[in-house]
Amino acid sequence: MPARRPPFPSSKSRKPVPPKRATRGTTKPPASTPTVTIDALSHEVRGIARLDGKTLFVDNALPGETVKIRYLAQRAKFDDAIATEIIESAPERQAPPCPHFEQCGGCAIQHMQPDAQIAAKEKILLDQLQRFAAASPAEILPPLSADIAGYRRKARLGVRYVKEAHKKGKANKPQLVLGFREKRSNNLTNIHECLVMPETFSSQIPALHQLIEQCREGRHISHIEVAVGEDTTALVVRHLRPLPETDQTLWLDFVQQRGWQLYLQAEDTPHKVWPEDGEERLGYTLPEFDLTLQFHPQDFVQVNFAINRQMVHRALELLDVQPRERVLDLFCGLGNFTLPLATRAATVVGVEGALELTQRGRENARRNQLDNVQFQAADLTEDFSTSPWARGGFDKILLDPPRTGALEVVRNIAHFQAQRIVYVSCNPATLARDTAELLQRGYRLSKAGVMDMFPHTTHVESIALFERQ
Repeated sequence: MPARRPPFPSSKSRKPVPPKRATRGTTKPPASTPTVTIDALSHEVRGIARLDGKTLFVDNALPGETVKIRYLAQRAKFDDAIATEIIESAPERQAPPCPHFEQCGGCAIQHMQPDAQIAAKEKILLDQLQRFAAASPAEILPPLSADIAGYRRKARLGVRYVKEAHKKGKANKPQLVLGFREKRSNNLTNIHECLVMPETFSSQIPALHQLIEQCREGRHISHIEVAVGEDTTALVVRHLRPLPETDQTLWLDFVQQRGWQLYLQAEDTPHKVWPEDGEERLGYTLPEFDLTLQFHPQDFVQVNFAINRQMVHRALELLDVQPRERVLDLFCGLGNFTLPLATRAATVVGVEGALELTQRGRENARRNQLDNVQFQAADLTEDFSTSPWARGGFDKILLDPPRTGALEVVRNIAHFQAQRIVYVSCNPATLARDTAELLQRGYRLSKAGVMDMFPHTTHVESIALFERQ
């Protein structure tokens, strides 16, 4: 993600984040390792148990299991723990497929079978809708799922040199660590593969590790962003000091051998180093609509291309767009929904907080020869109902907001009295909050369901249809 913050709430800010852990009121955890029975799963997909009258949230534990735990933190109202020994396992348990699971914080629920993961996420969605909106969808949509390995097309790997514990007779030489943050820590996990990244990149992690070690200024590389399009891969190398020519040559050789793109980033804006010609773009396709969308390696895009295709299809199916209708796409990004909508509707207006993404949307519209779509940059926290682009009104509305949701937006869009609203959410709690608002404004929750955009993680992606009563 770019260091520069977009001017308004934007699709760029929408990415899965781990649940925040409270730090206030914690005390030193006891050294005891009691045995508990797990009663249920929390909305963070952690086991819930009771011990001595107090609630216990347990990592790596599933309902129905009897486990031995180690305390992580004690708090006034609840304690945190992790299951260290599974005495009686649940049928849904599986051996985590990744060798880095115990340390890496990227995938928190690999110990659950895939069907159990998506079932748990569906329950979280329905529970949140009931809790915050007192609502249940008239129809629960079947979950969208695809391959659970090799799906993640974007990631950021941290780079750090750390000193090993002193060994007798050996110098305490800093060692390179390349990977993602550890569970409950800012430390990095040193990885040699990543099962959720495409194999074309995952298989090259050891070589990438070796390359950084060979660099003279490797210690001043803070992180590497990777973006994988359908036709190539791009690396964005963030360096805190200028890279000498010898280091740049090493990086060039590395990407040229693999047919990848290379960007170097010393300040906020990266610059493309290889290939020297051509656009700074990657691409993905939406074959159902005969569309190709291009993006900069640091743009926000849905990282699971297979689920994204299914999601776009479902969104348009739910909206039921007709040829004479005018459609509004809010938090539109670079046109992921806007352009498919334009193949069905008379007119589509895509609105986004980040100016650079609206520019990308216009590029994609021209590339796909669509002239019935316009992209606008606007602060969606403000009332936009009187904006020139909104004066014609809208028959259907789609919104795909960041994790913070779209409370101000749903209050404003009631003005248009659209027949249908499709809400794509990456946070079931804010979707539920906004659902309550839409219900008060004359809509009913017709359908809702989850999408397995991020298998093995606690992130819950969902979609809901609201119809005007």
